[in-house]
Amino acid sequence: MPASSLLRISLVRDRLYVEVVVAMKKLRILLTNDDSIYAPGLAVLWDALQDIAEVDVVAPDRERSATGHGITVDQPLRAERISMFDGRAWAVNGTPADCVKLAISCLLKERPDLVIAGINRGPNLGIDVLYSGTVSGALEGLISGIAALAVSVTDYHSPDYRYAASFTRKLAPLVVENGFCRDSLLNINVPSLPPEQIRGVKVTRLGNRKYVNCFETRTDPRGRAYYWLGGDVIDVIDDSSEMDTDVATIRENMVSITPIHIDLTNYRALNILKDLLGGLSGEEK
Repeated sequence: MPASSLLRISLVRDRLYVEVVVAMKKLRILLTNDDSIYAPGLAVLWDALQDIAEVDVVAPDRERSATGHGITVDQPLRAERISMFDGRAWAVNGTPADCVKLAISCLLKERPDLVIAGINRGPNLGIDVLYSGTVSGALEGLISGIAALAVSVTDYHSPDYRYAASFTRKLAPLVVENGFCRDSLLNINVPSLPPEQIRGVKVTRLGNRKYVNCFETRTDPRGRAYYWLGGDVIDVIDDSSEMDTDVATIRENMVSITPIHIDLTNYRALNILKDLLGGLSGEEK
């Protein structure tokens, strides 16, 4: 945890003693999520962080899963102070990205040392990170220059948040103390298992996860068609080259930690594209 030094001066038997005292200062952590401020995963994580941090919660007032990095620009945002979490909590009628923006700009008295989004009910693996409100909440912290973690467990139906909470509690001060995450957030996926069944931790890259989209067509009482999106997930682990991915690591009952960079540029394609488009520069306008 961050520490500050101060001098303690004391008089003992007519001698003046000057001591350097290290005063441990609690972290300031902002929590958000996309499962709503009433979600169990958020409460478990808040409880786990109490002895190491001053924790503020700013989270959506309803389920906001799969909202990506959407922000609200077409209507007012409202933040309601609620009694949960020792009164240090606001329920916002917006997305996770809205919550973090609003918290940093308006609601919090002090800038947080760390933004944590989670604990999410269900994994955020591979391409999920582009759709995830959880990851986007953490990413908004990173955009503001604040270290950020996104934390998820892999089970939708009967999630076990215990190990994810205790692991995040251990990781949070390490990230802040070492100045990591200045240009990357950490996307953490934890098997939804009892702690004794989790086989370790692995640093990973994003894996190959695909969705077979299936829209169910229905008709409303006025005869108009509407659609429900469903479908199945396909985790692609074809060969040994995929074993360092988040998808494969979760299959091994290990915690996956993936650093995600805000820069989406495909650097390998830059020179190829320059060569490809080089002939266009001489075209008449």
